[in-house]
Amino acid sequence: MTAAIFSSACQQQIAGTHKPLKPPETQTEIRALPANSSPNLKLVIDAAIDQIGKTTSYDPSYQRLDYPNGDVSIETGVCSDVIVRAFRRAGIDLQKDVHEDMKDHFFAYPTRWGLSGPDSNIDHRRVPNLMIYFARKGKSLAMITGSEYFLPGDIVTWDLGGGYDHIGMVTNVWYKPSQRYLIAHNIGNN
Repeated sequence: MTAAIFSSACQQQIAGTHKPLKPPETQTEIRALPANSSPNLKLVIDAAIDQIGKTTSYDPSYQRLDYPNGDVSIETGVCSDVIVRAFRRAGIDLQKDVHEDMKDHFFAYPTRWGLSGPDSNIDHRRVPNLMIYFARKGKSLAMITGSEYFLPGDIVTWDLGGGYDHIGMVTNVWYKPSQRYLIAHNIGNN
């Protein structure tokens, strides 16, 4: 359904609330998806865009979640929550899917959190885990350094520096000044 483009991924940002950053409508245009696109592609892109203005704070704290289909409040979350919520609109529960894959292949995933097994409350909210999951499922492309190659529905990750990874979804909103598609993500200021 979507391709993942990896360069690197958000875990410990400063919690906070900010107004969403949206460019003036005169600088953007909604581009149609190719006619042969999966209906799910539009669902996940629209779901990512719909979070703008709703998810206005960033809080990486550990929280107990329902399983499956658990989520933190729509008003908050981390960058990966944008992706998880978007996929759910298309009936894909990354919380469940990542957890099940980690149960069967735990040592294929990063060990930097010192866990001895999977944790359905947090594993799907960690960018490196999503990167491994998408790669294991054949939904990963070679690293691309130019955003001019990003297409709507691509899941992209990048290194924020200091060991912080970040993730977002390329939308079908074209930003005229840069001649690029905009990326929906949560970095603390929507």
